[in-house]
Amino acid sequence: MEKIRHVYQHLFTKHLFITNTATVGCLLAVGDCVTQNIERISKTRSKQKGLGTDKDAWKYNWPRTGRMFSMGLVLGPFNHLWYNIVIDRLVKGTGVKVVFKKILGDQFVAAPFFCSSFFMGMGLMEGGGVEGAMAEVRKNFVTVYLMDWCVWPPAQFINFYFLPAKMRVVYVSFITLCWNTFLSYIKHKTPETERHPTVNKIS
Repeated sequence: MEKIRHVYQHLFTKHLFITNTATVGCLLAVGDCVTQNIERISKTRSKQKGLGTDKDAWKYNWPRTGRMFSMGLVLGPFNHLWYNIVIDRLVKGTGVKVVFKKILGDQFVAAPFFCSSFFMGMGLMEGGGVEGAMAEVRKNFVTVYLMDWCVWPPAQFINFYFLPAKMRVVYVSFITLCWNTFLSYIKHKTPETERHPTVNKIS
């Protein structure tokens, strides 16, 4: 028990920045893993019904999951900065009114930034260039941002009202596991060769 407590203290005090960043990266990767397995089940059922072909054979896309993980490592530090430094210093207190102010700040500042950064970064890593990445932002931003308003305000009320600052990124990351699955679906529902037709794919 003492060893567990010691590890916990190191992870969530001394090494909180690393813990938060790694958590965001890992859970984005896991979200993509869930999405890819849903795609596998869908293709398997289609093939069983005679709707698929051999070209539709499913194969796990490890580079895709790697890009999701990398994007999480890029966005993790911003998450850490926002939840542990910026939001608590800009809006101090724990009352209900304060919580709603934090939620509004989260929705009007953090959400648009993270949403656009995600699609921009993923598009760049896929080799679509700035123009292709911007096209993905324009295509997906409104859908994801509207869904964001449905999911995150109630989740963030719990986050800001009940949880200490050092636990917020981890809590948000686990809620994000379902959100990441949705993000991965939106991001990859169009085949990569159609999103970036000039990019020669090897996987």
